[in-house]
Amino acid sequence: MALWGSSFVAMKYSFRELHPIVVLFGRMAVATLCFLPFIGSYRRMPLTRSHVPILVLMCLCEPCLYFVFEAAALMYTSASQASMISTMLPLLVALGAGLFLGERLSAKLLAGFALAAAGALWLGYAAGSTEEAPNPLLGNLLEFIAMLCAAGYTISMKYLTRDLSSFHLTGLQAIAGLLFFAPMLALPQVRQMPPPSMMSLLVILYLGIVVSFGAYALYNYGVSRIPVSRASAFINLIPVFSIVLAFVLLDERLNLQQGFACAAVLAGVLLTQCSGATRTRPITTSKRQP
Repeated sequence: MALWGSSFVAMKYSFRELHPIVVLFGRMAVATLCFLPFIGSYRRMPLTRSHVPILVLMCLCEPCLYFVFEAAALMYTSASQASMISTMLPLLVALGAGLFLGERLSAKLLAGFALAAAGALWLGYAAGSTEEAPNPLLGNLLEFIAMLCAAGYTISMKYLTRDLSSFHLTGLQAIAGLLFFAPMLALPQVRQMPPPSMMSLLVILYLGIVVSFGAYALYNYGVSRIPVSRASAFINLIPVFSIVLAFVLLDERLNLQQGFACAAVLAGVLLTQCSGATRTRPITTSKRQP
């Protein structure tokens, strides 16, 4: 979550100089290169025809559509407010997990979600409007659509990790994103952009290696080991990291109210991790990843 929180700030910074499509393509290209040394292990994936529709849905939801809407959102709203909207994701995932994965949600888990979401909303309210957010209403709406895509991705990922390796699925995500954004480089408005500076190149490398390779691998592994509703609860930490980093790197101020709001988010996430917060109804599958 710390790495994902930094991605809001990194993308917002890179959009000052580069077209979002260039940043997204570069990010996916770098992440794909990180997986090349492991390409031989993909031949041993127990992939069947039944996995393909869910796999396509997962990749379409994220990184493809998710990044399209998130990049558009960051053109209109601040990194802090966009990260605040991400707190809606655990609620969407919890609902999906209950409907499709048979996960039962306890009152303690829902209370933790509510506390964390309230704290994150408080973060956004306390941040106020800035020059970086010319149309925050539109930007926040686009970020919410991105969260709907992220919820579809998380549910699909959890289903697939019952049979397939989370590491391999992360690599397939990177390749799908590369193929999705590559044709968009031919758009006239993208081709007219000036060459990137060294700092922008470093940001793209960071997004590709640390976030798209590292953070996604860590999250997907976590999703494969604990109930998806509990794993998604950690997403409420993203605004805490984003607002702190935005304060340091983008000169967005962190006030006393935001400090208390961060504490509320942390308390909510800890509450969701308490023993007995989530009970899972196991669903039998033909194969199971050890």
